[in-house]
Amino acid sequence: MISLIVAHDKNRVIGYKNEMPWHLPGDLKYFKETTMGKPIIMGRKTFESIGRPLPGRRNIVITRNKGYHHDGIEVASSLDEALRLAGNAGEIMVIGGEQIFKLALPLADRLYVTHIDHEFVGDTYFPEYGDEWKVISKSEVYETKEGYTYQYVVYERK
Repeated sequence: MISLIVAHDKNRVIGYKNEMPWHLPGDLKYFKETTMGKPIIMGRKTFESIGRPLPGRRNIVITRNKGYHHDGIEVASSLDEALRLAGNAGEIMVIGGEQIFKLALPLADRLYVTHIDHEFVGDTYFPEYGDEWKVISKSEVYETKEGYTYQYVVYERK
């Protein structure tokens, strides 16, 4: 199964200047719990924004740079190659960024979305998704100390 995990604002913003425009400790915990023990696929820019391999997960990084290397990661030149590397892992987690999400969304079976009820300045977006997805679970609504709310929603392809 291929799953995408993302946090986005009302306009599907996911980043600004290669960083997340918000700090949600609860969402970081949710991300860790949801991805732990599973292979994670990400683009090079996402990996570099994190700065290190995420422990307890196979880290597969997609880049066109054939000489790219970093301890603790596997390198793939395409999404197809990354999926082959992940193999039959049960659930494969795609964690971004924008270009990788665009490539992976048509192949995805499940979406883990943190909906942030706020508008942020951004330069990176999650692709549009809609009627082909059904909600299978929703968390309670959480409020940040800044006064905006967010909610975890899991979707499956209809």
